[in-house]
Amino acid sequence: MFKALFSIVVWPIWFSAFIFFGMLYYILMTVFSSKRLHPIARIISRALLFFGGQWLIVKGKPPANDKGPYLYLINHASLFDTFMTVAAIPHYFTGVGKVEQFSYPIWGSLSKKYGMIPIDRSKIQSAMGSLDELEKEIHKGVSAFVAPEGTRTLDGKLNEFKKGAFHVAKNTGITIIPIILEGSFKAKRKNDWRIQPGVVTATLAEKITKDVYANMNVNELKDHVRNIFESTLEK
Repeated sequence: MFKALFSIVVWPIWFSAFIFFGMLYYILMTVFSSKRLHPIARIISRALLFFGGQWLIVKGKPPANDKGPYLYLINHASLFDTFMTVAAIPHYFTGVGKVEQFSYPIWGSLSKKYGMIPIDRSKIQSAMGSLDELEKEIHKGVSAFVAPEGTRTLDGKLNEFKKGAFHVAKNTGITIIPIILEGSFKAKRKNDWRIQPGVVTATLAEKITKDVYANMNVNELKDHVRNIFESTLEK
């Protein structure tokens, strides 16, 4: 009952904040680059988490931007995950997102303007093209983030990791940084409109450099990274 009542109060506040900050940020992006605006994006992301009843704690040491680029990999459980990721990473990054998201009001326009890359996993050639585009951005020195599960979990457990992100890593030699997100499934799970207030955590794991995975194939690298997520989530 508390969860439902809390959600009835919070959703109008959250949507109002999202519309306000979203329109403000879009206007700012017409004048300034997403790279320059990233510190503001982090503040807005924390604010939207707060308006959604969540307090974010970031664990681990963020990497130095001048040592990048980096490939950030996250587990995906909630609509709050993107805001947690933006707030946790201290520099601009691009990434891939489900093509459907780019048609959402406000969010779709923001994603395009920010520099996100749409991916349609139902069409293999199209998906490969999106990953090729991501690799081009990485070669330009831009960091990236991917949710290797591809979609939000329905039961709070890790879904099977897809290979795309690990092909990108092998093709570019980029340093991988897993970001383990905890608490977001409890906060707002898929197929449940209710929000549970609480603390959410983003843990930046140790870097996985090219030297570490040079002799691994794509499947071995995928399993290696998945084990890092599982060992952290089980603690």
